[in-house]
Amino acid sequence: MSSPVSGQPAQHMQCMEVWGGSQLTAQGVTFGGLEAWVYSKPFGGAHSGGDVYYASSCATGRINRLLLADVAGHGKSAAAAAADLRTLMRRFVNRLDQAEFVRLLNQQFAGLSRAGVFATAVVTTFFNPTRRLMVCNAGHPRPLLYSSQKREWDLLGETAWGNLPLGILPIADYQQFDVELAPGDCLLSYSDALIESSDADGEMLGEAGLLRIVRLLGDPPPAQFINSLLKEIGERYPENLSEDDVTVMLVHASGGQPHFSASEKWRAFRRFAGSVLRAIDPRAERPPLPDANLANVGGAIIPALARRWRSGS
Repeated sequence: MSSPVSGQPAQHMQCMEVWGGSQLTAQGVTFGGLEAWVYSKPFGGAHSGGDVYYASSCATGRINRLLLADVAGHGKSAAAAAADLRTLMRRFVNRLDQAEFVRLLNQQFAGLSRAGVFATAVVTTFFNPTRRLMVCNAGHPRPLLYSSQKREWDLLGETAWGNLPLGILPIADYQQFDVELAPGDCLLSYSDALIESSDADGEMLGEAGLLRIVRLLGDPPPAQFINSLLKEIGERYPENLSEDDVTVMLVHASGGQPHFSASEKWRAFRRFAGSVLRAIDPRAERPPLPDANLANVGGAIIPALARRWRSGS
């Protein structure tokens, strides 16, 4: 298999930007405090597949959200679901609390369940000031977490698959948990094509087999990790990674701080103001309003005041 992702992250996430989709991609992006690499290949060379990936950055670069979903089916129904997911990502781009976001995701797929459309998903929200990563797993294979302190990979989550997939039942709230990402830590999310691949003996890898391979790879540079992982899996059995959509998302905690130029901040303000004005029409998309709580609003204002005070002292 040729190297799908290489080099350093090429795209810097702008204020209030949403990036992603369901098409073929091998892309790196940077956020405030995070770097991410995404490789996605739809099955059979199709233009788009059932695997959906998104990343977003809030107006101040402190709230970074990542989504990896496996939508049942392909074609028009999966493409429509991917477009709806982008709309929700835009609406919640400035929200720190992802509980309502996940609840609406479930409602959205519940409305499509009669057509047989549901999804498994991993939704994560990283708050850079505290380095906390909030995780919700809706029936998806468990992510893998690399601890830079222990220099070891492990499964993230106590039980396999977590909550029910999105759209199965009208659940009010999905269980979530959070972890602290120290600089150098990594989170690996992936579609089930990886754990449904076979080992050299023909047995399915499963989560345990994937974890074993990841540990065998050691500690390669994050920008090369997806290359190494897919190459290792692809060489173990002839049909591996060829019978389904394949998506892998690697997130690396860089420890950096968000920095945007004056022009970037101005463009973000214009996008936000425009969305508020358009929301006057009840049929328009709802604006990306922030959470009205101290952690979110105060987290945007207090650091700016502190910097201003230090520069004047």
